[in-house]
Amino acid sequence: MRKQILVTGGAGFIGSALIRAALSEGHNSKVVSLDALTYAADLRRLAEWASDPRYIFVKGDIRDARTVRKLLAEHQPEILFHLAAESHVDRSLDNPATFVDTNVLGTYRVLEEVRLYLTKLDSAARGQFRFINVSTDEVFGALGPSDPPFTSMSPYHPNSPYSATKASADHLVRAFARSYNLPAIISIAGNNFGPWQFPEKLIPLTIAKALSGEPIPVYGNGEQVRDWTHVDDHVAVLLLIAKDGRVGETYTVSGGAQRRNVDLVRSICAELDRIEPLPHRKRHEELVSFVTDRPGHDFRYALESSRIRGEFKWTPPQEFEPSLREVVQWYVAHREWWQSLMADRYRGDRLGLANTRSPTQAKT
Repeated sequence: MRKQILVTGGAGFIGSALIRAALSEGHNSKVVSLDALTYAADLRRLAEWASDPRYIFVKGDIRDARTVRKLLAEHQPEILFHLAAESHVDRSLDNPATFVDTNVLGTYRVLEEVRLYLTKLDSAARGQFRFINVSTDEVFGALGPSDPPFTSMSPYHPNSPYSATKASADHLVRAFARSYNLPAIISIAGNNFGPWQFPEKLIPLTIAKALSGEPIPVYGNGEQVRDWTHVDDHVAVLLLIAKDGRVGETYTVSGGAQRRNVDLVRSICAELDRIEPLPHRKRHEELVSFVTDRPGHDFRYALESSRIRGEFKWTPPQEFEPSLREVVQWYVAHREWWQSLMADRYRGDRLGLANTRSPTQAKT
């Protein structure tokens, strides 16, 4: 059965992986991607689908009501995946206004246009429509070393401008669902990793720094713990949620791979030692540089995923260590991609690869 899908933030890391998965399923779905093409977006992530008649890219901003309204009217999507967001914690500390503008006001604008769109549909079409809001475990705040993982019922306690704006977006989605019967589902994921991730995030930045022979920055003592999920596993769950998820529910998505940041960095260095050895028998781990921790750095994130495992009979098909090795190998083989980003987008004192600040682990 043909499905009409609209993805906001479709040129981003997770959005593009979602589009690739949707088009690869072979269900003849049409996928419309809306993206403003800000710094972390890259159409090369979907270059192989550029000529596919099922894929349509539209450059536009979710804050532009007319653009969103036009796309809804023209393509009449049955599923809207909302992924467009500012996502890097360090950037939110430097410029919180941008995060409020995009993540809060932008989400409101999309919701309002969807609400108006639904009033023009008959009852059958309204019943088929789904709004999937993709969120982050950072809305819950931080866990201690022995605390149980967050669940879909955990209270929100965001600790950064980024997580606060994502929490605000979730609250808006929930409010529109309750107030206007908007058929929405919220998905909350842990840290994603995989090919094509923008190189300010922990895994690709570690690889880029190591291959460049530069210090690999790690915040504080590197004891912070993150819950990792391969992006392909995450988007597979998103498609399941859109198909069979219960309206009004919140689902937490976890690959079940909790790792300390310092251990993750050492694993990456060990793989690079194997496939891209340094001269004079040096080890990449010798490049690790512990830097001053950022303000309010959450200690640990972890999610339980019993709901998706039970309802959808889902378990992550990819084990973490083999997947991590494959991802490291991908970045080694595609260094021209991230090197071009470093050259084009990180000059002077701009945040990220031009300095020694360590990345936080945002999701999109």
